[in-house]
Amino acid sequence: MGTPVSARVAAMAVGAVLAVAGCSSPTSTSTGAGAADTLVVATAGEPEALNPVLNYGVDGGSLIFDGLVERDARNQLVPALARELPVVSADGRTVTVKLRDGVLFHDGSPLTAQDVVFTYQAVLDPKVDSTLRSDLDMLASVTAPDPSTVVFSLKYAYAPFPQRLALGIVPAKALAGQDVNKAEFNRRPVGTGPYRVTSWTPGDRLVLAANEKYWGGRPANSGVVVAFVPDDNVRAQRMRAGEFDAAELAPKLAAGFDGLAGHRVERVSTADYRGVVLPMGNPVTGDPAVRRALNAAVDRAAMVTGLLGGAGEPAFGPVPSSSDFAEPSIVGRPTADPAAATAALDAAGWKPGPDGIRAKDGRRAAFALMYPATDSLRKELALAVTADAKKVGIEITPEGLTWDAITPRMKHDAVVMGFGTPYDPDFLTYKLFRSDFAGQGFFNPGSYRSAVVDKALQDARDNADPATRKAAYATFQKQLATDLPWVFLTYLKHTYVVKDGLAGVTPRVEPHEHDVANSLWWNIHTWTRK
Repeated sequence: MGTPVSARVAAMAVGAVLAVAGCSSPTSTSTGAGAADTLVVATAGEPEALNPVLNYGVDGGSLIFDGLVERDARNQLVPALARELPVVSADGRTVTVKLRDGVLFHDGSPLTAQDVVFTYQAVLDPKVDSTLRSDLDMLASVTAPDPSTVVFSLKYAYAPFPQRLALGIVPAKALAGQDVNKAEFNRRPVGTGPYRVTSWTPGDRLVLAANEKYWGGRPANSGVVVAFVPDDNVRAQRMRAGEFDAAELAPKLAAGFDGLAGHRVERVSTADYRGVVLPMGNPVTGDPAVRRALNAAVDRAAMVTGLLGGAGEPAFGPVPSSSDFAEPSIVGRPTADPAAATAALDAAGWKPGPDGIRAKDGRRAAFALMYPATDSLRKELALAVTADAKKVGIEITPEGLTWDAITPRMKHDAVVMGFGTPYDPDFLTYKLFRSDFAGQGFFNPGSYRSAVVDKALQDARDNADPATRKAAYATFQKQLATDLPWVFLTYLKHTYVVKDGLAGVTPRVEPHEHDVANSLWWNIHTWTRK
């Protein structure tokens, strides 16, 4: 099926806007003028593939695909491709979903229960390189007793399983019999979502056109362009030049738009934290006294005030204070105590040298701290940690690198990392802190191991009872605060600059991973220009 004329014109116009933005005035590069009602948003991160099976649109945010359920403005589950919310059996081990009638994929083919079965089986297939497989450890089988019914059978009662049903559904016929890892589908996908892919230029943009036959009603605009601009400063310059309708920016850069005519700054609450992963295999960061000292030395309150412009709060663990599972004794810790840091190092035999840097058994208290070079906030956090550590005799060398350079070094060198979810704690903590994920890339990158944490996280996963889960997560948080495998720094507010005149913008509490669609424009299919 050919691209509708209106969508082609919109895509061409936006392409021209992006191409000439570097040499034109803000007025002439306004995305609204030539592109009619096509909207342009800018973000730092870019997916590796446009396939939910391969982790595109994590937790359901994609613009291209729909899950069986989705989240509303309060992050509450509501039906999407499902006719109603999933029905969970009394023992918690059978979940039944009835599909909505009349849903079509972008190519015009109808959605059936077999597409849902194929999607989940593809994630579980060991030949498919899906990072989501461990998310579905509890899933024994998924079957389709009829074309409009899907039954999920679980190995054990898993309380947050209905939230896992936000996974985008792919058409079985488009991928059956193929190597999912290398399929052309990953670049030219077919979904059921409000937008279909017109083009994807890696390193540049993703161009989406409105799905005229969307089951939820045609989008209120003709299309969306997601511009991928990894450098924060470049993204800010291009926003100021008038290229984008909305862009996520680091807090300090966003503050530069406060009071600027034609723009407004949105500061959105999140569960997104930043912290320093301290690898256990490094003889300095693996020392418990050094970890205690660093956690006591860093001035989190100063980071929130100075680096975030107040758009955040101090962080002491991976479960945000807004969560029902937050442990109060962890959240309310003091923010900085250099005297305690000094005492911990003295007691462990780390003695100051002539240059003020401590040493023990001939080894200096020194290590590298990596951060992605294009991320201005992580750079500033790394420098702040470096300065605070030096005050107590620990020498840190900050290194701005590409992720390709950072990743192979994470087992031995510290890194400023970001994670966080407003959904169930199991979604991230299980992978990040259990021993069996130690050193598996971004899963538990510091190779932290604790039998207490392993049991607590498993208990929280295996039990559906809220009180039992809450107790397990309390144990987990307290043990983490004892072992200190990370220096948790801050929870962020995500900061966006938005052009005035846009209607429909509806902030909601955001996760860490939010680049394409779990961001301010999660509901961009409802946005219009006033």
